[in-house]
This record gives sequence, C-alpha cells and structure tokens, in this order.
Amino acid sequence: MSRILVFVGTILITALVTVGVTALLMNVQERKAESRWKQVKVVDLDETSVDPKEWAKNYPNEYDSYKRTVDTARTRYGGSEAYSKIDQTPIWKRIFSGYAFGVEYREERGHAFSLEDQKLTERTKQFSQPGACLQCHAGGMKQIYEIAGNGDLHAGFAKVNKMPLQEAWKLTRGHPIACIDCHDPKTMELRVTRPGFLNGIKELKKLEGIENYDPNTMATRQEMRAFVCGQCHVEYFFKGPQKQLTYPWSKGLKVEQIEKFYEEDGHIDWKHAETGAPVLKAQHPEFELWSQGIHARSGVTCADCHMPYKREGAMKVTDHHIRSPLLNASRACLPCHHFSEKEMIDRAETIQQRTQDLMTRAETALEALLDGIVEAKKRGASDEDLKTAFEMQKKAQWRLDFVSAENSMGFHAPQETARILAESIDYARQGQVAAQSLK
Repeated sequence: MSRILVFVGTILITALVTVGVTALLMNVQERKAESRWKQVKVVDLDETSVDPKEWAKNYPNEYDSYKRTVDTARTRYGGSEAYSKIDQTPIWKRIFSGYAFGVEYREERGHAFSLEDQKLTERTKQFSQPGACLQCHAGGMKQIYEIAGNGDLHAGFAKVNKMPLQEAWKLTRGHPIACIDCHDPKTMELRVTRPGFLNGIKELKKLEGIENYDPNTMATRQEMRAFVCGQCHVEYFFKGPQKQLTYPWSKGLKVEQIEKFYEEDGHIDWKHAETGAPVLKAQHPEFELWSQGIHARSGVTCADCHMPYKREGAMKVTDHHIRSPLLNASRACLPCHHFSEKEMIDRAETIQQRTQDLMTRAETALEALLDGIVEAKKRGASDEDLKTAFEMQKKAQWRLDFVSAENSMGFHAPQETARILAESIDYARQGQVAAQSLK
C-alpha cells in the first residue's frame, strides 16, 4: 500500500510541476509577444492635433496616466494642491508688498490645470499681464506662434508676447499642456517647441563655445528628457516694452550669474511698496537649480524621476502622471538607489526639512532688514542714504525667492540651495546693519 501511495504521490507532484512549468512558459511567451507588439496607428496625427484625446487613440497607456495630472496629492513639503502660500506664511505678503504676488500666490497644480489656473488667479484679474505669459500655459503654442507669424515661429512669438493676455487666450483651443508640446506628432521624438527656451539655450551654449545651438538637432535623447521640461520650469522675465519673454542665461544658470545679467540689463520687477527698494521676483527655476545638483551631473534628468518607466504587461511605458518622485519612490528612486522606499523618502525629507529651516532663518533676517529700512526712513533717511540697504535687500530677497519659488524645497541641489540661503541671510543682515547705522 505504501508503495502505491508513493507512486500516486509522485505522479501528482509530477503533474503539478508540469502544469506549473507549462503555465510559466505560456506566460513567458505571452510577455514576449507583448514586448514585440508595435503601436497600432489608429489616427494620423499632425501639428493641428492639439487635443490629447486624439493622441489617446494611438497611445492609450500614456494617455491614461496623463489624465491623472488632475491629482492633487501632496508630499510633506510640496505637491499640487492649490493652497495660498501667503496665507500659510504671511511674511511673503510683506516681501511681495506692491507686487501682484502679494495679492495671490497659490501653489501650482498639475499640467491639467495649467491654462485654467492662469485664468483663475487674481494676478491676471487685477493686474495687466502680457501674452508672453501664455507660452507655457496652453497646448499647441508652436502652431499658434507660426500662424501669428505667417509661418515664422519667432516672429509669431514676438507678436503674441506683446498682446494683452486676455487677447492671447483667444488664440488657444482651451487645452492645457498637451502631448504635442513635447512630441513630434509624426515620429513621437521629443522636441522643444517653446521659443523662449530655444533662445535661452542658444545663449547658454555660447558660453561653452557652441554657436547657433539647436536642441532639436544637436541634443542627445537623454538631454532632451530634461530640455522638454526645461522649456517652462525656468526663471524668465519680460524684456522691454515688447514684453519679449527672455530666459536670462547668457552668463550662466547660477543665481548670481542671473543676477548679474539683470544688473547689466537694468531690469527690476518692481519697487518694494514699504521700502522703495528696486527688487527682483524669481519665477520657478527648477531647471537652473537642478543643473547645479548631483543628479544633473550624473546624467539623471527630470523625466527619469518625475516620469519613470512602468510596466503594462511586458510593455515598457513612460508614466505621464508627472508628479513628485516621493509619491512614487519605488519606481522613481529605487531603480538607481538600492535602499528601501522608506529610507529614500526619509533622505529626501531630511534635505527638505533642513532647507525649510534655512528658509525660515532667511525670512526672519529679511523681515529684520525691512523693519530697519522702514525705521531709517522714519528718522529721515533718503533713498540715497539707503542705497546700500536697498542693494542688500535686492540681493537677499532675490536669493530667498529663488529657493522659495523653486519647487523641490532644495532637493534638486541641496548644497547649492544651502549656499544661496546662507548668502541671503548674510546680505539681509548686512543691509540691516547699514540701515541701523543711519542716524
């Protein structure tokens, strides 16, 4: 009897192993077939295909994740929930005294809201803004510029820049940032479509001895995975009465190099309502700060962390959800860093907490400088008397705002961020001493 049981058991085990191996082989074959699957072209896409829903017919997996840019999930120090920054940290209302950001300064939401939020903010309702603002907020701007310029991208860019923003809105089809802004509709190759970046990167590359640089023909694919994001996540200003949208990169990407550009150009954003000092407003210099960090130096781009690859069956798909890596650390961080997800999040949040602590110190120092200038004016100090204090305010405020406006809370370049904030604190205290010394 025992021999019969052993025999039957052996047959059953063999059968189970055979079924398991067969299922595994079938699964492998299915995955191999999926990996060989080519994109089925359902529709022909061209430069008029601005609506992402059209692209979804050919690229449903990418579109499914693109739709999730409506999400408003937050990390500890950032995210895309549209809370009011000046309500959360009231000192910024004073820092922006006399400027549009002192009226409303809300956290940016995802790409799905890029055009809607521009129309909702009080900064466009209460203040006159140029069409230059539209470059990064609407889908299909390449075609809009070419139509406005009778086929000339840069001529149309210049024409739209100087329009009132409300008039420029009428040129759009109501779509936010879309597939066509980063991809060639025929080949799906990455591309730069924003003239502001094309002009800015050309000036930047001159510093390296490269003339007439065109990223669309001269950049590597990995470089393009940063450039398509750097089209918009940058520092910029509106130059002259023509409101030419300009990236101030001809001297470099560091905070002091951009500051030097503005000094030589004579540009200021506004005069501070409390002190009267001419000051600068930073925009959102993610590209500039990332360029100073270890990830950029290691060849890691924006897309590697914010749009990591994922598997749909056996297919490798770029995630177009576009969100903080801390909300997706297993795919955003762990392919390169062989630690636990918790460890990676802890490391990032440690950097961010230290940056936040330094920002708080810089805010305190700047507030003391503002108080010092106001008190000096009450004692009868003239603008000429306060020239040094004004200069220190501009330098301190510019550096603090450069870090505050950048959306990584220091993570893109921790040491560079700490350096910038240390200089902000130093300049603020120098200005405070200069103002207090006036009797």
